[in-house]
Amino acid sequence: MLHLIFLFSLAIIWIFFATIQDLRTKEIANWLNFSLIIFALGFRFFFSLFSDNFSLFYQGLIGLAIFFVIGNLFYYGKFFAGGDAKLMIALGAILPISDNLLQNLRFFGFFVISFFIIGAMYTLISSILLSFMNFNNFKKEFLHLLKKNKKIVYFSFLFSFFLILLGFFEKSLFILFLIPLFLCQLYIYIKAVDESCLVKTVSTNKLTEGDWLYRDVKLKRGLIKANWGGLRKEDIIKIKKEKKRVKIREGIAFSPVFLIAFIIFIFIIFLGLFENFWSFLRNSLW
Repeated sequence: MLHLIFLFSLAIIWIFFATIQDLRTKEIANWLNFSLIIFALGFRFFFSLFSDNFSLFYQGLIGLAIFFVIGNLFYYGKFFAGGDAKLMIALGAILPISDNLLQNLRFFGFFVISFFIIGAMYTLISSILLSFMNFNNFKKEFLHLLKKNKKIVYFSFLFSFFLILLGFFEKSLFILFLIPLFLCQLYIYIKAVDESCLVKTVSTNKLTEGDWLYRDVKLKRGLIKANWGGLRKEDIIKIKKEKKRVKIREGIAFSPVFLIAFIIFIFIIFLGLFENFWSFLRNSLW
């Protein structure tokens, strides 16, 4: 039990500082993520050495490997920025708390599923707050996108009408008419929030590694492309030589989701409620 308290305390402290840094600077330093891995695996190794049972250490390595894959999938799938992906990978060295691999896989599944549920709620609330804080710009962009995507809007209405007609013959299809309308409006809403609330013009002196360019920047001797990996140090140097201001796209700080999800995970474990919650999630999804 003491080793769990140490690992959980270590993770909470590191995630807390990562959250503070992310909210302040919109990035998570590599040293935070890498040091969490080093401390977690180091503790597991010495604990295993003194207890003459290396299962805890081996499970940590397996967890790290599994979350390395998960973190990279989320990064290259453009769900995560680099700092978020590395923090997810680092938690792979924390989450294996059992000597049994199958039990640890259940812990991993529970954490990832609850993480996404919390993440979806967090993103929705954040986007609503952003749209209200920038309401005039958001309203203008939303109406612009409605006109720009009017063919998609018309198609969603026609498809919904078609589902209503089918609903007279098969009642189970009747409620589905809301889905095309919802998905269409959700797409336009998210796009409007992104364009009106998350795109900023900043001084090139304030650019940092990892910042996302809004669009490609043309220079006299080349082109700096806007990509998911963000700006490199050499890119920033080149831009500063020729540009005073550029547009960047800011992301919503996602580290609070890690903190909330991990705290919930700890409570579920220590209150002995994991089996109940796992059964609920399994029955809900399958």
